[in-house]
Amino acid sequence: MRIILFGAPGVGKGTQAKILSSKLNIPHISTGDILRQAVADKTELGLKAQEIMNRGDLVPDDIMIGIIKERLSKPDCKNGFILDGFPRTEVQAQALDNLLKELNADNIAVINITANDEEIVRRINRRRACKVCGKIFTLDEIEGKDKCPNCGAENSFYLRDDDREEVIKKRLRIFHKSTEPVLNYYKGKRKVITVNGIGSVEEVNEKILQALNSD
Repeated sequence: MRIILFGAPGVGKGTQAKILSSKLNIPHISTGDILRQAVADKTELGLKAQEIMNRGDLVPDDIMIGIIKERLSKPDCKNGFILDGFPRTEVQAQALDNLLKELNADNIAVINITANDEEIVRRINRRRACKVCGKIFTLDEIEGKDKCPNCGAENSFYLRDDDREEVIKKRLRIFHKSTEPVLNYYKGKRKVITVNGIGSVEEVNEKILQALNSD
């Protein structure tokens, strides 16, 4: 099964992708995770991407397309994958279509997770990252903890620049202008499933699985 998870920043794509990856036994490919790792490793790509992401802007299409092409060509994607955070522009969507044809993997479903902007701002502003390993947590997950549950680092939680309210609002404006049109690009070309992202993680996941199974 091949899936594109679509939706605004902070709508819950990453959380749902991890659960679906486990249940469907296919890799979760997060462009955000790939970029954050590059930032943590201080690679040339990471340094360029960090400056762009801190402003709340989109990483250029050519960089993103190159990252995805390399990742989808790996053996673990042969039986399926979940794309989280890509494509974000029509240019990326067209490039992905061409890549999928090359890989003989043209059958893909688009899951559109929705939520209002106010809820998204509230969610993202409640995220914290670990300065050491880069993993992101909600405030609920780390309440009362002074050590990172992932790497054990002490007092390492911080609010990332691109999770600050003013940057989130800018990211949402960019999403509505540049990324929402991608959904229209896919309508009529792909199976598009729209799921309300408000509710518990389990409830949203169940809605996604039901929709995927009711072809």
